[in-house]
Amino acid sequence: MTANAIRSCRATTDPVDVREIGTIDYLKAWDLQRECVNARADGEGPDTMLLLEHPSVYTAGKRTQPEDRPKDGTPVIDVDRGGRITWHGPGQLVGYPIVKLADPIDVVQYVRRLEEALIHVCERLGVHTGRVEGRSGVWLPADDRGPERKIAAIGIRVQRGVTMHGFELNCNADMSAFDKIVPCGISDAGTTSLSAELGRDVTVAEALPLAREAVLAALEGELAVSDDRWLPRPQTPSAPGVTFALQN
Repeated sequence: MTANAIRSCRATTDPVDVREIGTIDYLKAWDLQRECVNARADGEGPDTMLLLEHPSVYTAGKRTQPEDRPKDGTPVIDVDRGGRITWHGPGQLVGYPIVKLADPIDVVQYVRRLEEALIHVCERLGVHTGRVEGRSGVWLPADDRGPERKIAAIGIRVQRGVTMHGFELNCNADMSAFDKIVPCGISDAGTTSLSAELGRDVTVAEALPLAREAVLAALEGELAVSDDRWLPRPQTPSAPGVTFALQN
């Protein structure tokens, strides 16, 4: 564990304005994110975290390849975050932390903090998860139920030193939505949800307060990034899945 892992990654000690929005159209939420980012970068608004759900939508990050997209013509929104294609929809908790990062900006460390928070949430609910070397997000190891499975994805953008986009945690979403795409450009692994792994209905409402608490704690360094949650695997993944975009 590095010294930075137990310090705040934010440029301010002022409280984060957490907004629990409910269900909101993706494009409306994207507009809201940009408003918050510009206000924070101009010093006219606070650090903010939006917690919400989206109606069913596919979004493609800057590294999305043609073969990742739906073959049936399903609409896809191209966005300015890092990473490749993913799905958002009912039963999936989405979080957009919009925070000004402390100097020197360490985007990888920020992603690791979001992962740590979501690993903690899964642990609190009874699902043991970890990281995969070379990939972002939160994963379950391969076992007799199937291959490695991603339960939470992360894709961010840092603009003028302020983060946007963020994370998704599959609670009780219809996972068949991922069948139309190559999620995050990764074809050698699966996707899963808290409900599928626990064999009971885990709602967004149940996971949201846990995620709120854990993400805030991870940003402040109160929930430190652990070094022991890497899943053992025989080789480095073939598709690393870069998940951030950085703009000065």
